[in-house]
Amino acid sequence: MNIEDLSKTQLLLLTILVNFVTAIATAVMTVTLLDEAPPTVTQTVNRIVERTVETAAQATAPLPGIVTKETTVIIKDEDLLAAAISADASRTVLIYKGATTTPALAVGTFLPGARAIVTATVVGLPKEVRIAFPDGSTAEASLSKPGATLTVYGFSDTAVLPKVATPDLIKAAELKQGQTLVALTRDGSATTGIISKVTADNVYANVAGIPVGAAAVNISGDVIGIATASPGVFATADKILTLLSAAP
Repeated sequence: MNIEDLSKTQLLLLTILVNFVTAIATAVMTVTLLDEAPPTVTQTVNRIVERTVETAAQATAPLPGIVTKETTVIIKDEDLLAAAISADASRTVLIYKGATTTPALAVGTFLPGARAIVTATVVGLPKEVRIAFPDGSTAEASLSKPGATLTVYGFSDTAVLPKVATPDLIKAAELKQGQTLVALTRDGSATTGIISKVTADNVYANVAGIPVGAAAVNISGDVIGIATASPGVFATADKILTLLSAAP
């Protein structure tokens, strides 16, 4: 058969066949030559192949700005504990009847979001007090919402208050036995304990030396209760929320 008599389809198939046979022959010849070639030649060829593969891989690399590797940040328990203690200390205040040179009447907890101070209700708390903050500043406050267990003092709209992080108030229903509780003692030392019991009114923990009115926080630094006159007993944050939402 004359090649000029072939159709276009037949010519195309013939071309593919010739290329296929040529490729096989070239591969066989290359392998044979590499087997007979000195080691230095083989290594050079291998390097060329490796560089070719690397170049192809780089060409398909992600575009800039696309994250292809996730980084896991491990936060240690002691770091969380240190942050919780620091947050609690930044919100612990002293309550005075007049000048701060006189003995403090009570300890309280600053709630920056509500612009208020919460403390345990004790006999002798006056209507007007001066609050001393950990940073050394002071501000006058007025009795806002008295309660049977807790008392809230409020600040005027013009009062300049320290800027500290606002804690969440964790309800009793969200607490569990065995969870860690953090608080500050009378001399400012940090202490930790385990929540042993939770009721609708109180949180119980195996801690001592916590001044009345001081807050107990969880490992995230959120308020879970306010110390009462009974050692290791804290009025729940539910009572704080009830007072704050009550009508003036």
